[in-house]
Amino acid sequence: MLKKYLLLLYFLLGLKVIAQNQKFCEQITQLKAVVKTSHYAPKPINDSLSKEVHKLFVNNLDKNKRFFTLGDIKTFKKDIYKLDDYLNLNSCEFINIYIDKLKQRVNLSKSYISELTDKTLNYSGVDTLYYDADLGYKYFEDTDDAKKYWSKKVRYSIITKLIENDSVLDNLKKNFTVLERQIKPQIIRNELCLLDELINQSGGIDQFVKESFFNAFLNYQDPHSIYFNSSNKVQFENLVANSQLSFGITTTKNEKGDIVISYIAPGSPAFKNINIEVNDIIKSLKYNDNILETYCVSNEDVIAYLNDDNKQKIIFKIKKSNGLVLDVELTKKTVEIESNSVRGYLIKNNKTIGYIKIPSFYTDLESPNGLGMANDFAKEIYKLKKENIQGLIIDLRFNGGGSMKEASDLSGMFIDRGPTSIIKYNNGEIHTIKDFKRGTIFSKPVVVLINAFSASASELFASVMQDYNRAIIVGGTTHGKSSAQVIFPLDENKDLGFAKLTIEKFYRPTGKSLQSKGVIPDVIIPTIYDDFETQERYEKFALQNDSIKPNIRHIPSKKPNINKLKLLSSNRINANNDFKNISRMNKELIKSYINKKDQYPLTIDNVYHDIDNYKKLWEWYKNVTNKDSEQLKFVNTTSTNKIIQFDSSAIDDNKTVLSDLTKDIILNETHAIIIDLINSKTTN
Repeated sequence: MLKKYLLLLYFLLGLKVIAQNQKFCEQITQLKAVVKTSHYAPKPINDSLSKEVHKLFVNNLDKNKRFFTLGDIKTFKKDIYKLDDYLNLNSCEFINIYIDKLKQRVNLSKSYISELTDKTLNYSGVDTLYYDADLGYKYFEDTDDAKKYWSKKVRYSIITKLIENDSVLDNLKKNFTVLERQIKPQIIRNELCLLDELINQSGGIDQFVKESFFNAFLNYQDPHSIYFNSSNKVQFENLVANSQLSFGITTTKNEKGDIVISYIAPGSPAFKNINIEVNDIIKSLKYNDNILETYCVSNEDVIAYLNDDNKQKIIFKIKKSNGLVLDVELTKKTVEIESNSVRGYLIKNNKTIGYIKIPSFYTDLESPNGLGMANDFAKEIYKLKKENIQGLIIDLRFNGGGSMKEASDLSGMFIDRGPTSIIKYNNGEIHTIKDFKRGTIFSKPVVVLINAFSASASELFASVMQDYNRAIIVGGTTHGKSSAQVIFPLDENKDLGFAKLTIEKFYRPTGKSLQSKGVIPDVIIPTIYDDFETQERYEKFALQNDSIKPNIRHIPSKKPNINKLKLLSSNRINANNDFKNISRMNKELIKSYINKKDQYPLTIDNVYHDIDNYKKLWEWYKNVTNKDSEQLKFVNTTSTNKIIQFDSSAIDDNKTVLSDLTKDIILNETHAIIIDLINSKTTN
């Protein structure tokens, strides 16, 4: 009877694997087709693709090289020049060896960690910690090497956790034996939990491996083409939307591994339910008969579960701070995304200057003519103009982009007709995007603040403002992403996922491209992020920079005296100790941490001093900054004060924002530049 049962079980498991592989094959087939027909520059499926996709794929599976051995890599190498053959023949069985091997290594890693529970760990320096940014991580030579790694990782985690709890070295050393015994089970449990997150994620390791392959294939086309499952797609759309269908809950994971409610959006279903509060622990989520137990599940998977469009009503099992456990049923409703919003402020230092930070170029995804960031910006400009501002600072730092339409619409508000961008498609066709509307929303001096993390749509806007001489661009060179993406379903009728593909490149009104080059500011302001090598030009498969001939001439305004503004700013920066300290901090971060090369025996003293040096560096930076720069006075507009006057939480949040703005050294210098610009125009 047992034999028959086992045979039936193997048969059913075999059917499941076949069905899974069949879906994987369909996904690959559709992925190839959509890339070939829709990508801006699809690459041929040949040995070059096979080699590079294989490298990306294996790296995706084990980014930190904490699972595979050199023996595994040798086994995988037989596919280096075969992936193109598999793709062309729709042969999908190759994926199974990677799934099986990763499952084996993850489970072995769990066993290595569990073995440490009853072992006495050695902190005498018998093992060494190595840091080499150039070499990165290495694959394990054998299982003993893997065991040694996990032992070192657990010991390092124990020491760092104890340092977090008590920063006095003498106390740690004096009480280490007792403290280590107390904290060790928690550290081991947390390490096991992190591995279980990989196993317990939606679709398990099987789906993780397959999606890693899809992404390797797409990333080889360019860095911004990626695969989305349904949950990924919803999360991405929420990033560029001004509202979403949501429960209004933001979650995080605490050090015990619990999923905790960290924020509740005002007006949301969660906000209106008296039984759910910030700091409640979510024990499980139930949709119909589907239950997600949240322990040892990543916060990303919890977010994906909550964002699933199919799950409109969920029962939250929550644990209150008093230990009470409740079932709370919530139904989604449309909630505004507060992080995707703009608000104008006033800087009142002799002259009144308007300030608006644009976090992203969000839009209304439900309608191509929907009202998004550009419309919100126009409302804020109207409020600022009522306050008689004499100039405007637009802050695009850390703005990763969003809707190109919103960026083009915003550009049009500052120019009196003309091209805002030139689009080139994969068939070579060129289309010019134009602003047809006469007049501008604001005609006084404008400064646009950018940095290395300003990308895509924010670069489009900054480049238009620069090419038309409509604004002075200040800060650091932008990311250098001059391409646009569209999300394609792999199949309209089946749940095969989606591909976000690069379908076009956009060019400045001059016909020049900012691809892999970025928008270079008129006036450079140093930051601690300089030379971090995060920009597009450091991506291996980034699209190349080129230029095209525009078919419509743009008519720029008269160019201000940039050299004078640069000189005045340079003199201020060179005389300002805050900027000298920024430069020193930047160099130290690059040398000692980003490009860190060091090694030391694994002891309490060495780990403590390494962590303590890093902490002292930031403490030094915090203590020496804002000492040599004038404190700007930021205030709300009259309209904002009316809006928040009866909302205590909004008032508190607003105070924090205003306080942070006054401490921003980069913004302080930006303000000085716009005052110089206003004064030069007055003199002229």
